[in-house]
Amino acid sequence: MAPIADDYWQRAEFPVQLQRPLAELGMLGLGFEETAAFENSAVFRGWAALEMGRVDAGIATWVGVQNGLALGAIGVCGSPEQRAEWLPRLASAEVVGAFGLTEPLSGSDSAQGLRTTARRDGDGWVLNGSKRWIGNATFSDITVIWAKSEEDGQVKGFIVPTDTPGYVATKIEGKQALRTVQNADIALTDVRIPESLRLQGANSFKDTAKVLRLTRAEVAWQAVGIAIGAYEAARAYATERVQFGKPIAAHQLVQDLLVKSLGDITASLGMCVQVSKMLDAGVQRDEHSALAKAFCTAGMREVVARSREIVGGNGIVLEHGVARHFADAEAIYSYEGTREVNTLIVGRAVTGVAAFV
Repeated sequence: MAPIADDYWQRAEFPVQLQRPLAELGMLGLGFEETAAFENSAVFRGWAALEMGRVDAGIATWVGVQNGLALGAIGVCGSPEQRAEWLPRLASAEVVGAFGLTEPLSGSDSAQGLRTTARRDGDGWVLNGSKRWIGNATFSDITVIWAKSEEDGQVKGFIVPTDTPGYVATKIEGKQALRTVQNADIALTDVRIPESLRLQGANSFKDTAKVLRLTRAEVAWQAVGIAIGAYEAARAYATERVQFGKPIAAHQLVQDLLVKSLGDITASLGMCVQVSKMLDAGVQRDEHSALAKAFCTAGMREVVARSREIVGGNGIVLEHGVARHFADAEAIYSYEGTREVNTLIVGRAVTGVAAFV
């Protein structure tokens, strides 16, 4: 990815030719029985997310959507038949998946505020509504759509082939962060889905939250990778850029910025390793991944800002290795739960009092 990252980011295109090679490297698969050939631990997936984020947040996001969200949704909520059909194909990247939860008017309040509806119609379902910011959705083969049932008011999940009549995905243009990621607006107009494509284990938002739990910690790992990528670029620049007769790395204020960044990176990395070990051990709770996501993305934001400061005016152009990380960090900071919402998840755990509304 490294030699082509800036070019694809600038053109706002995704290198689809890397999907199968990433699968062949073992980057996909969540350890379900159906994907045993691709099995890997949460710690491994975290390190992989870090290394990809260190080079390009877009490729790390593609893996997060394909692996944790699309594959994870079917793995956690699907029937044995659904898992057998879709998990191996997603893990090998034969099929590309997307995850349709966020809506134009519903982001942080998805647990209660979903407006996309699912109406039972004979032996199937009819979906109507819209989704926004759906990664991979311009070229996905299937999208897991979350909709509120008109019968019981509960959130349910559906595997929607993207060639289904009434399903339209439109690329979101004009992004200034994660330009490599192909986010889409999705319109659902009388989309008919058979009962066989309803996720049989998705019967409320609590089931949706089980999927999000798989991926939130990986976003923290991505954030550490982005921070490392920016830090390394700034450090290299500081040793080469000469001002006042010496490399700027010899100036105390520059060293202060580098050391503060290294501290943020090191603390965040330690937290990521621990949270992923807890996930592998089956003891991770929502507040653990929420704390990691909030803390690590906030630290990332500080690191990329310091790195941009070190590189000075050159920090706003791609060639010096900081600008892309600086821009992409803003998207990572917000997606998979904002800092504020993740803070309230942790706050509820430590106080026993919910303060969401």
